[in-house]
Amino acid sequence: MYPRIEINLKKITDNARVLNELCKKYGITPWSVTKCFCADPRIAKAIVDGGIEYLADSRLSNLIRLKDIEAKKVLLRLPMHSEIDDLVKYVDYSLNSELSTLRLIGETCEKLGKTHNVVIMIDLGDLREGVWPDDLENFVREAVEIKGICIKGFGVNLTCYGGVIPDNDNLGKLVALAKKMDEKFNLNIEIISGGNSSSFYLLQKGELPKGINNLRFGEVLLLGREAAYCTHVDGLHKDAFTLKGQIIELKEKPSVPIGKIGLDAFGEKPHYEDRGIIKRAILGMGRQDIETGAMHPYDSDIDILGASSDHIILDVTKSQKPYQVGEIVDFTLDYVCVLKAMTSEYVEKVIIE
Repeated sequence: MYPRIEINLKKITDNARVLNELCKKYGITPWSVTKCFCADPRIAKAIVDGGIEYLADSRLSNLIRLKDIEAKKVLLRLPMHSEIDDLVKYVDYSLNSELSTLRLIGETCEKLGKTHNVVIMIDLGDLREGVWPDDLENFVREAVEIKGICIKGFGVNLTCYGGVIPDNDNLGKLVALAKKMDEKFNLNIEIISGGNSSSFYLLQKGELPKGINNLRFGEVLLLGREAAYCTHVDGLHKDAFTLKGQIIELKEKPSVPIGKIGLDAFGEKPHYEDRGIIKRAILGMGRQDIETGAMHPYDSDIDILGASSDHIILDVTKSQKPYQVGEIVDFTLDYVCVLKAMTSEYVEKVIIE
């Protein structure tokens, strides 16, 4: 059935193995982020087969799906109060920035006779989650008094919200703050987590600040691309995921709609380039399933003109291939398109061993 996304497990295992070896060289423990593929256990197992020992996700339900895989589980999104019981039962580590949440975790651990490992997040300018640096000492002073939790380290998130690129300045501040808290409160921390795939370019150049010993990888592991400058990483596969769509109409038509132009189905004002009469192919998938700006035809002579919720319109005029209705068009994908396609129930997932 189509549309479908094909996932090559061998290529994912290869990427995991290459990244794991590079991380070992610099004393980094990688966490694999599984949210992009909705924590499909088959894909997660391929990553673990590549040597990565930690699986991390923003959704607790995804981590519960992975409970039978031999790997440590990490909750990346700050825990909601409503999910603390399952957090303590199923997750080994969680990222935190709220004392009220830590107290609830501690209370639950006390009831269950368990200890939960936490990484305290520090906001260094990206303005998503994290304790503000000026408040960190008082925060830690209260956190160390909470029974049932163990502060394993400190971390930062960059790029995802504010677009702030990791560098030696902000990551250096992370290391300095983590070491200061470690010494002041005798924490014996194990983790200083320097961000996600956007920090990879520093690792690649051997320029991560000394002290960073953990990174959280999603995009670079799955798609072979670092996230700070969006460049392909030599030695990594960039085509482990392939999207396939089927042509449902193929006709020559004008390139500009005829009539007064208003808003499209998404409330946006469309703009069109006048290409004259062109050969237009319509695929049976759309913006409910994918992200057109994050997919690229294998056939470089095809242009994506646009999409509605259920249709993608292509210009195949210049293609050397004589496409027909019913034929398949293949696409490589960027991170956001993998995320949407894997989340959509209307896109078939096909595993290639």
